[in-house]
Amino acid sequence: MNKTLLASLLVSASAFCSFPSLAALTPFQENVLEVMKMDHRTEADKLRDANRNPEVALEFFGLKPDMKVIELVPGGGWYSKILAPILKDKGEFHIAFKKEWLDEMDDLLSINAMSKTKKLPIELDWNSKERRFSLGNIDFGMTDADMMLSIREYHNFNLEDKTKLNKATFDALKPGGVYVIVDHTRRHMMPEADEMRRREDPVEVILEVQAAGFVLEKSSDMFYRPDDELRYEVGRKTVTGNTDRFTLVFKKPE
Repeated sequence: MNKTLLASLLVSASAFCSFPSLAALTPFQENVLEVMKMDHRTEADKLRDANRNPEVALEFFGLKPDMKVIELVPGGGWYSKILAPILKDKGEFHIAFKKEWLDEMDDLLSINAMSKTKKLPIELDWNSKERRFSLGNIDFGMTDADMMLSIREYHNFNLEDKTKLNKATFDALKPGGVYVIVDHTRRHMMPEADEMRRREDPVEVILEVQAAGFVLEKSSDMFYRPDDELRYEVGRKTVTGNTDRFTLVFKKPE
């Protein structure tokens, strides 16, 4: 066989095997894709699907339908709308948010697919001067959670509050429980700057979370974006919706 053709075939085969969407779907991934078609998800939600790949991400996190899961600061509920139906029958789904903001989600939580979601009020507020959340005394009120999800929210806390959050998460999880952090990537050792306000250095995140007692179990480059130069605020039109994000999965020692 022509060596150039052989090399081309090998490269093509390698690319095929490494691209998640071309691999055979697991039953769990098929379940996620079915949930993504449900009526409670808006067209705006669905427009974000390709960039967030929840069927790949949630399986990598280690999510199972019978888990007890806390989602920290659900925002508009994009992930909540997928998590709640998956966990509805066999698991438990808790959303941790300020009480007043939880109450604003009542219409969403009244939908059948979301109806078993449990509100988990925490002492949380928005500091408009610092443009970040501020935490009070935080206690998730449980010690047997299987998973804590912090999706693009870790950057919204200062170091003092991150320390409180990581400790409270450690206390809320059972031995062997999993703490997942996904956030916008900052270049390692880049100085603080307004442009970096919503980006995190993954090396620093690892050290901060390990200091609370966690062990880094695995990481993923599934949200690597080569055209994000890690130079600009994530809301800028050149990177918004296409930011490079790191994915870290920590475990509480058994």
